[in-house]
Amino acid sequence: MLQRGWDVRQVRAGARFFNAGVKEAGHKCKDGRSSSTFNICPSGTTCAPGQCLCRQRLPTLAESIHEHRRPGQARIACAIVPLMPYVLGIALGLAAITGVWSSVAAAKTVIPDDPFPGAAPSPAPLDGPAAASAAANDEAPVEVPAPSEKALRYHHGNNAIWAAEQVLSIALPLLLLFTGLSAWLRTLASHLAGGRFYPTLAIYFVLFSVLLFLVELPLSYYIGFAREHAYGLSTQRFSKWASDQAKGLGVGLLIGVLLLWVPYLLLAKSPQRWWLWTSALALPFYTLTLIVTPLWIAPLFNKFGPMKDKLLEGEVLAVASRAGVEGARVFEVNKSVDTAKVNAYVTGVGGSKRIVLWDTLIARLSPAQAKYVVGHELGHYVLGHVWTSIILSTVLTFIGLFGAHRLSGVVLGHFGEHMGFHQLSDVASLPLLMLLLTLFSLVITPAALAFSRHHEHEADRFGLELTHDNRAAATAFVALQQQNLAVPRPGLLYKIFRSSHPPIGERVDFINSYRPWMQGEPGRYQDLIAP
Repeated sequence: MLQRGWDVRQVRAGARFFNAGVKEAGHKCKDGRSSSTFNICPSGTTCAPGQCLCRQRLPTLAESIHEHRRPGQARIACAIVPLMPYVLGIALGLAAITGVWSSVAAAKTVIPDDPFPGAAPSPAPLDGPAAASAAANDEAPVEVPAPSEKALRYHHGNNAIWAAEQVLSIALPLLLLFTGLSAWLRTLASHLAGGRFYPTLAIYFVLFSVLLFLVELPLSYYIGFAREHAYGLSTQRFSKWASDQAKGLGVGLLIGVLLLWVPYLLLAKSPQRWWLWTSALALPFYTLTLIVTPLWIAPLFNKFGPMKDKLLEGEVLAVASRAGVEGARVFEVNKSVDTAKVNAYVTGVGGSKRIVLWDTLIARLSPAQAKYVVGHELGHYVLGHVWTSIILSTVLTFIGLFGAHRLSGVVLGHFGEHMGFHQLSDVASLPLLMLLLTLFSLVITPAALAFSRHHEHEADRFGLELTHDNRAAATAFVALQQQNLAVPRPGLLYKIFRSSHPPIGERVDFINSYRPWMQGEPGRYQDLIAP
């Protein structure tokens, strides 16, 4: 895509999708103890008759886990039911740390000269710096403009935020593990569920997700609302932002509660092969997600409707027909209520297949530029990038879960007593799985991003061969650079560790030079495009 359409913060606190394509399956294999470890006593423990101390008094933090014997049996762990004041106290402490960081970051942000936008501004068409000479010579190369001072400030701030998010993605699971809070939530969930298997998993997931949502909320507000408004990139009202946050949390909770029992049951029934069977289920899950998302999830956040510009809709459908994409519907989505950025994408399969254009893109790009953008997105579809990405995600899920399985034994052997659990099948191990998968994602990120950049480059090529309009393509990227405050040549480190798309400077350079049809040579994808 030209840029990723989803804000990951809409779902991260609920579903906790795994980075680099290793998504839901990687974060739900947290428990699965056999049913015999539940249905024991209201606290979910294995206390002998007359010996359970779970309800006698309020526990201290040091007493969150205590041990005692049954006559003639080995020592067994009996976790005391955690109390909500302790949970809220630690949660507020974590939230305060995150809030302080957000406040400091906000204070250090250099606010641009333009005023804080309240209502959505009327969009104005953008012109690339080479637009004046376009009519004179359509074959003249398009110059890549230097980034503005405002864009550089935004870019450097994004880098600092990215680094902070990596630290938090490791620090938060560690805090949840080594403060014993995850074990507390597990015991509370078991107590509320009466020790029953599925209700315990569901209640723990809800408590855990809501806790992380609240902890991350100050940072999400700063990054997704305050900062975007400060740079003139957001037109979203606070009520809309808050509503989207709540909807994202709700979607994540619903997905987790509905599907959580599958990997947990696998982990309980096959503790040595759970990672293999869960990975095998990842492929149908990702495919189902591809079908469901455009039909039922995306419309929760924005209004999708028919194209208002029927002439442009006809031209888009004609381009799609030449690319061999028949039967697709064209939708215009009202992203102007959220952002001033521009984007488009092609998604879905079968009856859910659709071409989606943001209304901001329609307002800011010319019809020729918009047709190239659609051609680029059609390239992803025709070249099978969606299915390739799903297969790659499945492979990464397999590797990630296998690594988590092997490493978790070492971690639990050394720190299990301190964390309050000794088996990966214990639902309290969720932060441990998150931590291990996050570390794995950091390792494979450069390779995954390189793969994504290759897909984007080939989609650029397909769009050019489909439209033969290099100037529209190049000026579209220049317009995107200016509107989205992008830096066209951000440097090698940024490209390796952060860039899922080729830098705009490289894309425009390629567009300026790629014209095989001018020399009578066939394009790489000529056989896929109708005359």
